[in-house]
Amino acid sequence: MAMTPIECLTKLIRESSNTVFFGGAGVSTESGIPDFRSASGLYAAREVYGYPPEELLSQSLFMKKPQLFFRYYRENLVARHAQPNAAHLALAKLEEKGLLSAVITQNIDGLHQAAGSKKVLELHGSNWRQYCIQCKAKYDLDYVMSSNNIQSGVPVCKDCGGMVRPEVVLYEESLDNAIVAASIQAIERADLLIVGGTSLAVYPAAGLLRYFHGRHLVLINKSETSYDNQAQLVISDDIGKVLGEVQKRTEERDF
Repeated sequence: MAMTPIECLTKLIRESSNTVFFGGAGVSTESGIPDFRSASGLYAAREVYGYPPEELLSQSLFMKKPQLFFRYYRENLVARHAQPNAAHLALAKLEEKGLLSAVITQNIDGLHQAAGSKKVLELHGSNWRQYCIQCKAKYDLDYVMSSNNIQSGVPVCKDCGGMVRPEVVLYEESLDNAIVAASIQAIERADLLIVGGTSLAVYPAAGLLRYFHGRHLVLINKSETSYDNQAQLVISDDIGKVLGEVQKRTEERDF
């Protein structure tokens, strides 16, 4: 009898000497965090703010219209009360069990760390970290969200009065070289790469997959991706459901 996709993935993880997970927005949507690149997100952005998300989250708009940037940022990209879902929890448990060496994420919500993952490479930064663009003083998310620290809709540094911004990579900005290098190294060393919750349409992050030369590529995503024909296993289902079931199966035996 042929194995189910869940059984196949469990077997691949069990036999792998180095498994890496690469995830996108779909990993966090099950925690109630919307994907602003979805059709509804694009429509809402244009209707409410007058620009598509790519412009609202661009470096040029941030500098020219910081009030609009922070209005969109606070209303759409901050989810302080979101909790890790089954996918985040499963990945953390796999790492704890020694079955996962790293998580590479395009998300900025910090939910992997909240679930307990230790080796997390954040390609696009984190909205939990903020800094002054002038003196580089560090701040947390609460500081940026508090009305006490906002002037004309823009958070300001208590030391120098400079604008405080999230430590995230905006459109027109480059990814952090150190994070990219660490991600490339993790992917190059992996013999099993699990890609989940991403259509692999956002570059340069999606381009990191070209560094994978391992044995097995697994894709978990509800929609098709450009890498489907290169994967050994494609699972079109909820990522939390898939990873949750796989993680439980790994506990059925003592590895």
